[in-house]
Amino acid sequence: MRAYLARVDAVLVQAVIAAALSFAHLHDVASAAGQDGWKAWAYPVSVDLLLVAAWRRLRSGEAKAAGWCWFLIALAASLGANVATAGLLDLDHVPAWLRILVAGWPAVAFLGGTLLVHSSPTTHDEPSDAVGQEAPEDIEDQEDAPDPAPEPPAAESAPVPPPAPPPVAVPAALVEHARKVAAEHHARTGRAIDTPTLRVRLGVAPPMADAIAAHL
Repeated sequence: MRAYLARVDAVLVQAVIAAALSFAHLHDVASAAGQDGWKAWAYPVSVDLLLVAAWRRLRSGEAKAAGWCWFLIALAASLGANVATAGLLDLDHVPAWLRILVAGWPAVAFLGGTLLVHSSPTTHDEPSDAVGQEAPEDIEDQEDAPDPAPEPPAAESAPVPPPAPPPVAVPAALVEHARKVAAEHHARTGRAIDTPTLRVRLGVAPPMADAIAAHL
């Protein structure tokens, strides 16, 4: 982690030094060309901004030709100022062509920044819109097509009877006991025992009583 931070710090320090020197050289060239005061400080700012705009266009991946063109123009302006202040140019006697270049630079930088930053992005929505639209011939064919015949109403279904309850298993011992109770009842009253009486005598639920009565 420390090695990574050291590498990043070295790059940042190098970038700050290069930017400061280039900034100072551009200021000196602009001042020598007759752009004194705050105007001399504005020239290096416009060059750096044009470099940043061109770099962002190159990173976006769209219209790389324009990005490279304006990046090279800004880089030439920066490198030209660095070379000019290295003793190859007499800053006390600046040639006329350099004064013309310095005076016309703001318009060039404004044009490049406008074309790089405010150009309209490429739209990719046309295929999706074309897919969602129908051809006029298809619409006319749909209008001329006859309406489909209405479906006949479904026949009313007969009511389904409720499912029969599952049979109740009756133990054989309980059936024998019920027969004894029924015989006793018949001997005492002279009538066959009914299901409610059998249910009361045996103390079982109604479904069980019905099942026992079916076995008697």
